[in-house]
Amino acid sequence: MRLGVGAALVDGRLVEGDVEVEEGVIAAVGLGPSWPGSVAVPGFVDAHINGVAGVDFLTADADGYREAAQALAATGVVAFQPTFISSPVEAYAGPLAAAAEAMAGDDGLPRILGVHLEGPFLSPEWPGAHDPSHLIEPDLALADELCDLGPVTTVTLAPELPGALQLIEQLAARGVVVACGHSDADAKQARKAFSRGATAMTHLHNAHRRWAPRDPGIGGVALIDPGVTVQMIVDGVHQAPETARGAHLAARGRFCLVTDAVEAALQKPGAYMMGDRQITVKNGAARLADGRLAGSVLTMDQGVRNLVAGGATVLEAVHAASTAPARLLGHDDLGVLRVGGPAHVTVLDDKLKVVRTLVGGAVAA
Repeated sequence: MRLGVGAALVDGRLVEGDVEVEEGVIAAVGLGPSWPGSVAVPGFVDAHINGVAGVDFLTADADGYREAAQALAATGVVAFQPTFISSPVEAYAGPLAAAAEAMAGDDGLPRILGVHLEGPFLSPEWPGAHDPSHLIEPDLALADELCDLGPVTTVTLAPELPGALQLIEQLAARGVVVACGHSDADAKQARKAFSRGATAMTHLHNAHRRWAPRDPGIGGVALIDPGVTVQMIVDGVHQAPETARGAHLAARGRFCLVTDAVEAALQKPGAYMMGDRQITVKNGAARLADGRLAGSVLTMDQGVRNLVAGGATVLEAVHAASTAPARLLGHDDLGVLRVGGPAHVTVLDDKLKVVRTLVGGAVAA
């Protein structure tokens, strides 16, 4: 199958010509004739998403995951990591089991890469949209229990809390990615967290200790630590364009686009749920009744366009949407397009709109 493109982003460089896909892999690149104006890029990977298209992952069943995956394919996403916000401890078992069931399916739709638990080990000083009553101090035994219940692949926690450093080490030893967020950690505490095994920063500049000249806090440390992936919601609501551009210039290849989308994404404005919290979407922002932001309605393709509009190159923006999250989550088969590699591909037009999405060579959208 020919993709009908004018160029392809192959191993981080632009190669002119069409792309051939055979039996689920990239068979050839640089073929003629080509169709200028479109480009094949590594498919997008969303490492932090609560829901989309009317589906909230905390309450979704297998059909709901399928509907969400179909919607995500239309935005260029080939793989995603559903996020569960802080909930009562007894409420995790069902959603984790549902995610495991959905992961077992193989229907040519975007892949589920595991579950991101955003909490419950977060700072009450920076709850964001999380219900403060659900937040608890790190508990090593409970963390093991939650990981045993289902496919937990990432945990966001506040590293300054009692026992958090030990929990970071424990989770990292299990192969779980540890991200720092919803945190009041100062720079010293942040350095300790990243030295003990945390490798990511959850939605930089949102819901954590503010930057100060003599204490840049956890965000400042994350921006300059070469081992930390910096995640950001580039929707024009959570960040000013200059803020996003500055973070991208600092982190470069470690900069990772995430949507933090909720079920209202790709839906009309109105009332929706985020876990057990009611939110209202208006003017492109999702908020709690008190006005606090509660996730976003961003899609990954729009995030790419926003990052480019702020000054990044298309290659840099695609890297942030595909390669950076794939590397963070340890999936070498994602985030790259090369001959002989799996055909997880997004085709973009000259406006960076999604034309087609392939998962393992199958057309998903």
